[in-house]
Amino acid sequence: MRVLLDHPNPFLLAHGGFQIQIEQIFRALKEVGTNVDFLRWWDDTQSADVIHYFGRPPIAYLSAAHNKGIKVVLNQLLTGLGSRKPLAIKAEKTAITLGRIVLPPMLTTRFAWDAFRHSDACIANTEWEAHLMREVFGAPPKNVYVVPNGVEEVFLRSSAVPRGQWLVCTATVTERKRVLELAQAAVQARTPLWIIGKPYAFADAYAEQFTRFLEANKELLRFEGAISDRAQLARVYREARGFVLLSTMETRSLAAEEAAACECPLLLSDLPWAKSVYGSHAAYCPVTSPSRSASYLRAFYDAAPDMKPAPRPLPWPEVGRQFTAVYSRLSRTSR
Repeated sequence: MRVLLDHPNPFLLAHGGFQIQIEQIFRALKEVGTNVDFLRWWDDTQSADVIHYFGRPPIAYLSAAHNKGIKVVLNQLLTGLGSRKPLAIKAEKTAITLGRIVLPPMLTTRFAWDAFRHSDACIANTEWEAHLMREVFGAPPKNVYVVPNGVEEVFLRSSAVPRGQWLVCTATVTERKRVLELAQAAVQARTPLWIIGKPYAFADAYAEQFTRFLEANKELLRFEGAISDRAQLARVYREARGFVLLSTMETRSLAAEEAAACECPLLLSDLPWAKSVYGSHAAYCPVTSPSRSASYLRAFYDAAPDMKPAPRPLPWPEVGRQFTAVYSRLSRTSR
């Protein structure tokens, strides 16, 4: 069985968690012995039994693959939809249902709503996303699988050390991650905060505003860019008083799972993805203004030393085995 991984957007244009997730899945599949490669769009000599597509494949893509006898696994992050209010999700489902009836095929094909119905398997990171795939897009329940992210061994094997006074946030410096708003809340709450990450571009307006705020509040805020050394990052999580991520949208935060592997207490945005993964094993803050977030941040800071750690995430090889089980099941069935 040969598996090809495909993704429509070049990594060189935007770094982030999805890139890390794809790269880690590739390594995990290799580690468990799966015959896997990246799909090379220019190479017509490649062969495959399964294409694992990260995103929502166009209908024409699915048809072409199926005509060649290739199964397609859809693995889309429903970040925006999964973070909306229930009424907004219901409205989107209604719009999709009506759109399938009244819109011309030229438009519905572009939206690729039916990709969830026609893919051979749909992979969700959380039970919440699996629910959305079934209920909003009509994915057949038997074709929907929940496969979590994994965590590298360097985090899972890290040793406990005394925790310090810094809260830590690992995130891209961008509006969706709300690192500026978190920094503002930390200053109001008088809680030391270390932000680890980098912007997509230091010249964008949000990054510039973030930098100016850091310069004005160095006594409580720490920022040294991204940390590429994974062992060093594991030590940071082990020494941190707690991990904080107050983003407006998320699917399943790799950074939060790395922190959880290091038994770091978690404060997350009060969104369905977080509660579906961590339940009562994390603290939550509504997506709100910095002044309101400050009270939640202060309460978390005070409570963190006595919080029980979240359940340990899976190592990546175990995730690789779960994906391989899905591929194997597909290879034994016919359309």
